[in-house]
Amino acid sequence: MEQEKEQDDSELTFSKHTGSVFCVSLDPATNSLAVTGGEDDKAYVWRVSDGEVLFECTGHKDSVTSVLFSHDSSLVATGDMSGLIKVWKVETKQEVWSFEVGDLEWMEWHPCAPVLLAGMADGNVWMWKIPGGDCKTLQGPGCQSTSGKVLPDGKRAVVGYEDGNVRLWDLKQGNATHVIKGHDGHQGALTCLACNKDGSLVLTGSVDGRAKLINTATGKVLGVFSVDGAKAKASQEDAEETNSVESVGFCNVLPLIAVAYLYGTLAIYDLSSQVLRHKCQHQAGIVKLQWEESSSVVSTCSLDGAVRLWDARSGTMVRMNKTEASMAVTASGDHQAKVFCLQRPDR
Repeated sequence: MEQEKEQDDSELTFSKHTGSVFCVSLDPATNSLAVTGGEDDKAYVWRVSDGEVLFECTGHKDSVTSVLFSHDSSLVATGDMSGLIKVWKVETKQEVWSFEVGDLEWMEWHPCAPVLLAGMADGNVWMWKIPGGDCKTLQGPGCQSTSGKVLPDGKRAVVGYEDGNVRLWDLKQGNATHVIKGHDGHQGALTCLACNKDGSLVLTGSVDGRAKLINTATGKVLGVFSVDGAKAKASQEDAEETNSVESVGFCNVLPLIAVAYLYGTLAIYDLSSQVLRHKCQHQAGIVKLQWEESSSVVSTCSLDGAVRLWDARSGTMVRMNKTEASMAVTASGDHQAKVFCLQRPDR
């Protein structure tokens, strides 16, 4: 008997990569272009409407693990595991800058200027003006810089490290204004960071199974979030890995935050009371969450290859209708990237 084909709700499948697709970025200006990078040492900029390749980002000699559009979508940065970073001008499809660093952990564009930040395995964070290449280094503590984010004011950055510490940096002065460490820090490597709309609050996640809410002006920890019984599914040896917080985020329209765990729970908390509102259970571990820009809907990607939408007000998976859709582009180990049309729930 012919096996029934697995359900595929995507609008489009991009299949140019010949290895796992490790990273994806959607252009923030028009949401019409995506860039993907993969195990095949290739990165492509392509149209989400029809999958047509605008240009290939050539010259990488190792897996492309980081791709990112700049704030105005005029530039694309691609970075590979060997530490080669390239920047491309979308309009001309030409490479405008490249630089070789040590082992690259993450990249992040400045929210309002052509400035690129990159975190290294040695703990340092590099910052370049593109395409001029003027450079500044934020000296690390000698352990891996695992995640970083420029705050919306464009003057500060928050960086997480392998030792569980968090540093708030003044980008102009190049010094750390606050270091969150010891009891206030995490007890394991940081995995993810998010900030609220005005940058006054940062949410951090770690392999220690906790998320922390930090005031960026004072460096004070305002709250610690974890899900009870998180280690129940794991033996002592792999408890740390299984219990990891994989993704965090702030809702833009309601005082809610979301924390996603590798063992499959999406936890929704009330920001002001810090009370757990909902636990949305998945059959597989969650790797990424994303709040919609202007609603209380949060989407999750999990290890079973599915994208799910949840209404954070009720904690239920949402029914779809065909109005006011937003878009998601996903990357996967099956060599494919997929474009999904995420409809708003029926109100």
